[in-house]
Order: sequence, then structure tokens, then C-alpha cells
Amino acid sequence: MKIQYSINNITYTADLSKPLDISIPLQAGNAEKTVNPNCYHAEEPTFKTISFEDVFIGSVAEGGVCNYQRVSLTPHGNGTHTECYGHLNNQEKENVTINQCLKTFWFVARMISLKPTKITEEYLQNEELSQLREIAEIGDEVVLKKHLEEKLDELEKIDIEDTNSIAYEALIIRTLPNSDDKKTRNYSGQNPPYLEPSIGKFLAQKNINHLLLDLPSVDREWDKGKLSVHKGFWNILTNSLDKNSKNDFSQVRKNATITELIFADNKIKDGIYLLNIQIPSLEIDAVPSKPVLYELSK
Repeated sequence: MKIQYSINNITYTADLSKPLDISIPLQAGNAEKTVNPNCYHAEEPTFKTISFEDVFIGSVAEGGVCNYQRVSLTPHGNGTHTECYGHLNNQEKENVTINQCLKTFWFVARMISLKPTKITEEYLQNEELSQLREIAEIGDEVVLKKHLEEKLDELEKIDIEDTNSIAYEALIIRTLPNSDDKKTRNYSGQNPPYLEPSIGKFLAQKNINHLLLDLPSVDREWDKGKLSVHKGFWNILTNSLDKNSKNDFSQVRKNATITELIFADNKIKDGIYLLNIQIPSLEIDAVPSKPVLYELSK
């Protein structure tokens, strides 16, 4: 099945029979081997058979007529998930959910690959990296704004020269090196790579509404509670001079989303794609998700 997609009065075609799934399949936890990625010390997902005494057994393997299971998981810690600004909102005052914020599901996306930079003392002394200096330690691996900006500028220049410029509102960041063990890696307490704090605001200013990446979080695992990339991307304002100040959501980007813990196989090349973000209709700040790419051709 093929569809036609009009962008800037140019018609593109996408073959829906050739999806490129960049989500990580989630399995029931296994005591003998690691089968899922894990971050923030989340408990393993469980798929538990439901039975009613001797009346009903929710397992064909155990003699039942059908399978009937209870699923328990932690969206932020177990696998590919998409989140909205409700992740940082006071939910007692206003219940903000991803089901309310993500109202359209098809987007033009650009995928790029970047290698995080290992932080040295030289970086921590650089006054231009003031936000990074507040949270980083020597040895951290960070995707720097400078490298991201250079990469996007280079690609957009090529687009213009080739008259192939396509406006995109989603950005997918694949970090290098890229290996299959990302699908089962234990990130908890390991201080995994993260984005430079200023990247969130930078992408918001470029009108990127959907950010996807293959890391547990856009921010440092422990960043003293700053969550600068999240806040910058969603345009959540804070008073940097007052540590006790509350988040200001008056200018928040309500429809912007962040998807973490994706996995883009090396067979998928960097470039422009049609992106479909699939989510269940749960009224919560983040849900397991299935982002799928489709190649675009004229």
C-alpha cells in the first residue's frame, strides 16, 4: 500500500508495506537473562496470568481456553516511551497526559547520527558551556549542541543546493557507536550519555516538535534536578536565580513530545522519513510507544 504526501507543494510517496520500526520490543522480565533495557532502577515488566480459583485459567499452556494476562511496567524505565510536558507538571492541580497532548500522529522527520563527546577538564572550564558545567563531570559522554548545530546546518545546506529542502518537525538522534546491546542494556546508575542542556531550547527555536533518541533520557541521569533539556524543549520557564521557584507553564509547548529509548538499526540510513508515532490511549504523562519510519520518494 502506497500513500502520497504533499510537502511544500511537492508530492512524495511512502510505501506503508515497508515500515522501519525503531521501537524496542518489550518482554516479560527474565531472571536468567536480560531481555529489556533498564533505566532509573525500574522493576522488570511482568506479564501475569489471571486465574479464578478452579473456574478459569488464563493460560492455554496451563489448560485454559485462552490467554488472559495482567501487564505491569514502568514507561519511563522499561523501554521505548513517548512523554509530554505532564512529566514535569504538578498533576494534582492539572492532569496533563500524553493522550491529551499528542493529537496527530504523522510527521516528517530527519534522522541523524552523532557521537557523544567525552568531557574533559577543558570543557568544564569553557564559559560558553555554562549550563553543562553546572551538572557535568569529567568522563561524561555528551552530545554537544555545537556538533548538533553543525550537522543540521550541513544537511540543510545540502538540501537547499539539491533543491530537496523539506520542512521537518521531528528530529531523531541516533548515538554512535550503535550496537544491538542497546536493546537490553542496563543504564541504571551508569551515567549514560545525554544531551547538552542548551539543546532543548535550541530545538524548540527550530520548531522541532517531536524529539526522539536512543538514550534513557535527554538529560543527565542525575543533574541535580535541573532537567534543562526537558524544560528547554517544552519551553517551561524557571527563575535560574531562585532555587525554590516553581515551573512556569504559561508558554509551554503543549503538543511537543519526547521519545526516549528508541533503537534505529544501522541498516536505516540517516535522512528524511515519514514518521508515525503510535501510542495507547492512556491518561498518563508517558506511555510505551511504537515510532515507525517510512522512506519518502518523489
